[in-house]
Amino acid sequence: MHRVPLSLLLSLLVVPVGFGQSTSTNSQVTEALLTEIRQLRLELQGTAATIQRVQIVMYRLQAQADVLNRATGREDHAREECNQAQQQRTYLTRQIEAFQTRLQGAQNAQEKSAAEQAIANFRSNLEVLAAEDTECRARATEAEIQLRAEQAKMSDLEDQLDKLDKILEKSGK
Repeated sequence: MHRVPLSLLLSLLVVPVGFGQSTSTNSQVTEALLTEIRQLRLELQGTAATIQRVQIVMYRLQAQADVLNRATGREDHAREECNQAQQQRTYLTRQIEAFQTRLQGAQNAQEKSAAEQAIANFRSNLEVLAAEDTECRARATEAEIQLRAEQAKMSDLEDQLDKLDKILEKSGK
């Protein structure tokens, strides 16, 4: 009879120790899981913020690309105007030379007068083109400066995007 109560007593002593260990182990596991969940939440928030920054930079990059394309178009247009003005100047200079040759070989006063009048008109046009050429070159220089500024802005945005890409790459590892 002593054996039953003693074994019952021993089992009652062992069971609470087992429950105590289980509770402690469960509490540690729960705490570890909570810590990991909190860490994952922080990492997810950081990644979400970085992704939002990437989206903002991508939007700015797209807008800057449009601005850069317009600046490139203005610069190309200004250069084309300058090239056309230069071609017109070359043409007028050749016409003046041709009419000076005609003037030297003129047989009568009417041919001489017509050649002199044509030369005067060409020179007048050449002076106008010289003034326009100066303005054109100023516009072309201004357009080139603006283009370089827009290219620098685009480069800065690309650098920001590269940095954000590296951040996301690191967080992915």
